Amino acid sequence: MHPATVNNTEHLIEFQAIGKEYKVGDTTVQAIRQMDFFIDDGEFVGIMGQSGSGKSTLLAILGGLNHPSRGRVLLDGLDIYGLSSEQRADLRSEYLGFVFQSFQLIPYLTVLENIKLPMAITGVAAKKQDEMAMAVLARVGLADKTSRLPDQLSGGEQERVAIARAIVNNPPILLADEPTGNLDSATAEEILSLLHQLNREGQTIIMVTHNPEACCHATRTILVKDGTCTVQ
Repeated sequence: MHPATVNNTEHLIEFQAIGKEYKVGDTTVQAIRQMDFFIDDGEFVGIMGQSGSGKSTLLAILGGLNHPSRGRVLLDGLDIYGLSSEQRADLRSEYLGFVFQSFQLIPYLTVLENIKLPMAITGVAAKKQDEMAMAVLARVGLADKTSRLPDQLSGGEQERVAIARAIVNNPPILLADEPTGNLDSATAEEILSLLHQLNREGQTIIMVTHNPEACCHATRTILVKDGTCTVQ
């Protein structure tokens, strides 16, 4: 199913009785005891918790990157861990954009080249790729930085490039892992305002954070503690 045809008769994402354990030697580590929640199309959901609470594991499971030990994750009605690894990869590329805490920009590629990376496997013509990349650069306020390298940008500008790269293929869901974690408070507020603007334009955003202030822009907050969650 294409993102443009997201089914509005059901939740966009459903976490159903999800649990996750890891084996460390002879010890079993309980990362997620049980979590149940849903996220609807167009929401801005903050996932908040301290380090080690299970929120990063939750995000990885949401993103189709970490198979849960039990339970189901439904994305637009599809059980994503019932798919083959190839089908799950296709689903990720179609539905999900990822913003990583450490930016993960390629240092020797320009801003424009970094943003075009997700389009490499789409078959979009080169001219169209440039047009799409320039359009998202304008949306994040960096239309004049196309030929810069990442180390010629501030931390806030690098974060904006990472966001532009994540949304260039117009995925319906943006997953952001601590998007303000490496930024000063003023720059962090600028990035949160950008995410809020994208959400107003229809982008579904799921943001992991340990900072309560970062959740002020969210429509709902999922509090994660000791491998369980409470929805506010």
